[in-house]
Amino acid sequence: MIEPHAPARPGVRPDGGPPRHGPARLPVRPDTGRFLVLACVFVCAACGLVYELELVAFASSLMGDSVTQASVVLSVMVFAMGIGSLAAKRLRRFAAAGFGALEATLALVGGCSAMTLYAVFAWTGDWGGLWADGPRVLLVAFSLAIGLLIGAEVPLLMELIQRIRRQDAGGAVADLFAADYVGALVGGLAFPFLLLPFLGQLTSSLLTGAVNVLAGAALVLGLFRRDLTCRARCVLLVANITVLGVLACAAVLVDDFERAARQAVYGDDVRVALRTGVQEIVLTGGTEGRPLGIYLDGRLRFAGRDERRYHEALVRPAMSGPHARVLILGGGDGLAAREALGHPGVRRVDVVAVDPGLVRLARTDPALSRLNAHAYGDPRVRVAAGEPFRWLRGAPAAAYDVIMADLPDPGITASTKLYSQEFYGLARRALAPGGRLVVHAGQVATRPRVFWTVEATMRAAGLHTAPYRVAGRDVGRTTDPDRSADASRAPRDWGFVLATAETRPPLCLDRREPAPRTLTQAELTADARAVEGTRVDGLSASTLLHPRY
Repeated sequence: MIEPHAPARPGVRPDGGPPRHGPARLPVRPDTGRFLVLACVFVCAACGLVYELELVAFASSLMGDSVTQASVVLSVMVFAMGIGSLAAKRLRRFAAAGFGALEATLALVGGCSAMTLYAVFAWTGDWGGLWADGPRVLLVAFSLAIGLLIGAEVPLLMELIQRIRRQDAGGAVADLFAADYVGALVGGLAFPFLLLPFLGQLTSSLLTGAVNVLAGAALVLGLFRRDLTCRARCVLLVANITVLGVLACAAVLVDDFERAARQAVYGDDVRVALRTGVQEIVLTGGTEGRPLGIYLDGRLRFAGRDERRYHEALVRPAMSGPHARVLILGGGDGLAAREALGHPGVRRVDVVAVDPGLVRLARTDPALSRLNAHAYGDPRVRVAAGEPFRWLRGAPAAAYDVIMADLPDPGITASTKLYSQEFYGLARRALAPGGRLVVHAGQVATRPRVFWTVEATMRAAGLHTAPYRVAGRDVGRTTDPDRSADASRAPRDWGFVLATAETRPPLCLDRREPAPRTLTQAELTADARAVEGTRVDGLSASTLLHPRY
């Protein structure tokens, strides 16, 4: 039985949706108009993915742990896109005006997100208290806002493309998503291979915002201008010009902003600042009697007296024994090589450097090359640019008497495989009989679980270990993976693990070698006993498939 029903009122759809307008009055043929809408979808999708990748890259650089930052950004953004799509249903009857306003807002928010994040990190990062979490809160806020705006694009674009020529819903969705996905591919490839290396994070985000606002304005004010009232056209025009003006002013001032923010992060003594293809390198001091400090991606590598203390603790215990052939994994600054070359009997030192840019700086910067005693000018030193894990896979067996892993903190996501059981298995294979492996294993006082996971992983690889630590003396920024940590309150020390394949290695300094300047046998023995008091038992080894840092 068919239920009787009253006819719908004029202008009201039977399904309760917004009233359908007639075909759009376009200044071009329908096929051309349809192509222009799909081209706008392509551009907007590329810009949207650049915003996502820019937030992930910036958050990883500022706050460390790229897996966590990527998970937060992408999950929050995808959730917000769903909410944005639902919210945009109410704007479909004003699709052209709504899309124009949406793109102007998205360009402003997405284009300025990187600069705003860096400003909050630089000027409030050391305030402590609630301000310490400011960059994280802002990251979630930007992810949410950008996701909402990107999600609202699709329903409005679907309405606009249907206004040009009606077609079945499946066909319209296929066309729209095809343009969207291809645009996302182009944006995803353009960010790491073009925008980031040639423009940097700040300028690339501002340029992306400018492209975004121009695409939205061209579509609405050019193609669908007859759907807008005169007042709406004027408002959108002023809004788009304002957004473009803001982005252009920011682009002009970006170099001055970056210098000011860098001084806020590192102090007024910044002497060298460069970004290689691997990381950002900043040198402070090093002239007129000021101590040299080096920062890699914002994390303190060394400063002042602590430099020699760290490198002597890394190198001296491992060199107590045969040491004709030495392999240094990392250590592109040349300082570990300097310590190794100071021991008589060293015939060859191979340095596998992750960042060739740091090696070039260590060769050419007067203060850094003076500090490393011009180690790279020594004919016994050979440098190979490459990733240590891959390099070790091709290394000959039993080739080295001493292997030193002078690598970034294990808690940094990019470093986790360099602290894995598989990595230590490769290092063990490269050790000659009686050879020794020493590993920098992070801070003990602040992150004992990470330190003892490194030690447990080395034991799982068949190595016999002797853990120890030394305390730092100079106050500087944090070396933790989390760059937002309060460095002034964090205890400063370095943990190391010395290992051999045969028996537990003796932890001692060779009395026949030159006496170290900052380390004594008594201190080394006392620190080794002290570190045992922090031991965390029952830890599993970290592997490539199950990282535990």
